[in-house]
Amino acid sequence: MCDDVRVLATQRQELILAAVREHGAARVSDLVVELGVSDMTIRRDIAELARAGLVRRVHGGAVAPEGTRASDEPGFDVKVEHSGPQKAAIAHAAHADLEPGQTVALSAGSTTYRLAELIAQDAGLRPFTVVTNGLRIADALHRAVAPHGLEVVLTGGVRTPSDALVGRVADASLGLLRVDRAFLGVHGLDESGLTTPNLAEAATDRALMGCAAATTVLADHTKWGVVGLAKIADLDEVDLVVMDDEAPAAARRLLTDRLQTVAAASSPDDTAPDATTPDDTAPDDTAAPGNTADLRPATQEHPA
Repeated sequence: MCDDVRVLATQRQELILAAVREHGAARVSDLVVELGVSDMTIRRDIAELARAGLVRRVHGGAVAPEGTRASDEPGFDVKVEHSGPQKAAIAHAAHADLEPGQTVALSAGSTTYRLAELIAQDAGLRPFTVVTNGLRIADALHRAVAPHGLEVVLTGGVRTPSDALVGRVADASLGLLRVDRAFLGVHGLDESGLTTPNLAEAATDRALMGCAAATTVLADHTKWGVVGLAKIADLDEVDLVVMDDEAPAAARRLLTDRLQTVAAASSPDDTAPDATTPDDTAPDDTAAPGNTADLRPATQEHPA
């Protein structure tokens, strides 16, 4: 009987690992349904995989370990559900600094999609113009509660699995535009810069940065240490990074040292994660409090 239980645990862990490698992340709630076991069983399996260095535990599931080289990008529906509370907090921080009359560019992505939803819901943020290569983002903006005064410019291009429009047409159209600020979502972020698995998307993201007076990167803590195939830009080309307050302390120190400005977002009450069991608690060095109680990005000037 013990041998059977041990085999079943091994099989479960192999399935969990396969899900993380395929999608970049796996949620406890999904695994409970798929494998027909309790959430505590799944959490124990994830803990075993984490101890072996095969995954990294986060609130609600597991992600690829830091330093993982990702060559496949998950679809939009997978990405938008992963780290939902953290992405919502980051979007709120970015939204708090927007003003009527601005023109901004939003790259295709799940966190920028959350920002687009806030823009769509904010009737006071008019007139306002958004340039985007994200089909889902354009759809969210077209459903705005107060569409009058909200202009949406959608680039052309070739559609990717994550519903981004990329390629020469998208790059050329962005080259004709100028915006106040670009908000960029990334697949991976580390000391070497911003990356994505898609070569064409990296080029279009660079074009999006090129048409902006300033660039803000919106990245939840699970993006840190992930390295995609294609480089988008160096860290020095970014003006601001907004991350959630679960970002590793080492990442925050490096970003503060390398960038002119760095901001951390604290989860608002209506998007805060559910209470976790002790087995799901983040390590001390990754759970520093956020520095923006009102969710406005805090500015920290780089020493001269």
